[in-house]
Amino acid sequence: MALPTWDHPEPLALGSAPVPEYGVGSLADLLPTVAAGMGIPGTTASIPELTAADRVCVFLVDGLGWEQLKAHPEEAPYLTALLASSRGGTGRPITAGYPATTATSLASVGTGLPPGAHGLPGYTVRDPGTQELMNQLRWQPWTSPKVWQPYPTIFQLADRAGVHTAQVTSPAFQNTPLTQIALSGGTFHGRLSGEDRMDLAAEQLSAGDRALIYTYYSELDGAGHRFGVDSDAWRGQLMHVDRLVQRLAEQLPPRTALYVTADHGMIDIPFDEQHRIDFDEDWELRAGVALLGGEGRARHVYAVPGAESDVLTCWREVLGEQFWIASRDEAIAAGWFGPQIDERVYARIGDVVAAAHDDVLIVASEREPKESAMVGNHGSMTPVEQLVPLLEVRS
Repeated sequence: MALPTWDHPEPLALGSAPVPEYGVGSLADLLPTVAAGMGIPGTTASIPELTAADRVCVFLVDGLGWEQLKAHPEEAPYLTALLASSRGGTGRPITAGYPATTATSLASVGTGLPPGAHGLPGYTVRDPGTQELMNQLRWQPWTSPKVWQPYPTIFQLADRAGVHTAQVTSPAFQNTPLTQIALSGGTFHGRLSGEDRMDLAAEQLSAGDRALIYTYYSELDGAGHRFGVDSDAWRGQLMHVDRLVQRLAEQLPPRTALYVTADHGMIDIPFDEQHRIDFDEDWELRAGVALLGGEGRARHVYAVPGAESDVLTCWREVLGEQFWIASRDEAIAAGWFGPQIDERVYARIGDVVAAAHDDVLIVASEREPKESAMVGNHGSMTPVEQLVPLLEVRS
């Protein structure tokens, strides 16, 4: 009598993960391309489809994914009409970068560097100096911003080169460390309403023969997290964004390029045990783990010293059909965080990195109660999270 064989599922091949288009078509490539077109020293054009303009405004809408936009033409008629303009008229999106999350993406936009260089490779990551988790969006616990991210921003390079440079966004962001290390340079203008931001951004574009202006809207992302991307609240916010973009576009001064982009897309995850795996209640996943970082769809797992191999094996066996599970060195070699990893950034990346493939989350109900309660989520390399528009209006 033959013994039964154990049919163990094969984990997802790391080579099947759709790595962001670093160097040719990612968020990190946008401002260097724009700045190079203005002749700003120290910048290089990386997105070949874009053409130069004397004045440029980047309007970043938090959470406006490419797939969500294409799925809602009725709510966003103006933006839908611009889809063919994306990525220099190719009608294609660009990629956010990994992980597809706000702190990482904003740092990529502002510095023109991928996560492995600017050093914000996740929502929360381990600080090698303190061995504590560092929340890079809220900047808790405090650490020196210039030590954490030492590179100049593209806005700073533009300002030094005599380009009129400004950020027009919520007053709440003026003095945050994330703004300091990713979006500073030139003049900050705080305005509460989206309409006021659009009007002032247009004015700032007219303030110089060469101008680089950044503006931002976060409420679409907030509605997605709280209510989901298929909710009436999210749809209402998308309608408002559509009107804001049109308002700004109709005020552009001559020789201007307006780019509308985003930091990530979003996906709704059902509230059940099949789709939400609770780390705090799973003894197998907790075994050998010292710290759980990242977020539900893009986890950094920091092992107890000596347990790295065991944790990797366990996570692959338990989650390998639903997540791309890589060791730190495997994720780096695969290019998940970009073509280069600075020495100061290496240990910020998890010993194990887990990127969601399926519609699933690794929540932590006790450690992260607010994050675990979110309807809409993002972070991984799937198209719904990773692809973002680069819509263009020229005057």
